[in-house]
Amino acid sequence: MDKVTTVAGPAVPMLQANIDTDVIIPIQRLVGTGRTGLGPHAFERLRYLKDGSDNPDFVLNRAQYRGSPVLLAGPNFGCGSSREGAVWALMGMGVRAVIAPSFGDIFFNNCFQNGLLPVALPEDVIRRIAEETEASQGSRHTTVDLVRQVVVTPEGAEIPFAIDPRRRESLLEGLDDIALTLRHKDTIAAWQKADRAARAWAWESVER
Repeated sequence: MDKVTTVAGPAVPMLQANIDTDVIIPIQRLVGTGRTGLGPHAFERLRYLKDGSDNPDFVLNRAQYRGSPVLLAGPNFGCGSSREGAVWALMGMGVRAVIAPSFGDIFFNNCFQNGLLPVALPEDVIRRIAEETEASQGSRHTTVDLVRQVVVTPEGAEIPFAIDPRRRESLLEGLDDIALTLRHKDTIAAWQKADRAARAWAWESVER
């Protein structure tokens, strides 16, 4: 998992509420696919016209927002099914941080397992960032600074955000839950050795 320290770019204003994981990536795109290659299919029902061409009315198709790593979203972003592919699709199109008032619980957890930074800020603050970004036509960037735990708006205001310390560490170090556990492999191995000596009967079925 790539390390996350700061993410900066024009903040894409996509402020609709309740954008679910099926809107982010249709289920049929996940059949027989892995983590890569999903970027072109992210938001495809909104992003493309019936003939497959870009929808000029969709915000992510505007020149100043193409490839931006910062997405501004509405309440309950990522609700719906538990598909991890929603996070993979967002990252496949270049998104590295999503700022929203709230997130679907499973989507929120999946973000930390894949190196995508979800930041919860009040809705009025997000709208202010969107307005500042639009006023500059995307030329002024928003910075999400995980080291200092602040979002720097296009006009330079610093907005603090909260994040679980363990999850913050995992993003800064580029470690998912398995990697975090393996940092303690020597302690785990020592406990297993001692327990095997004390309770050999409990390990018989494991070692068969």
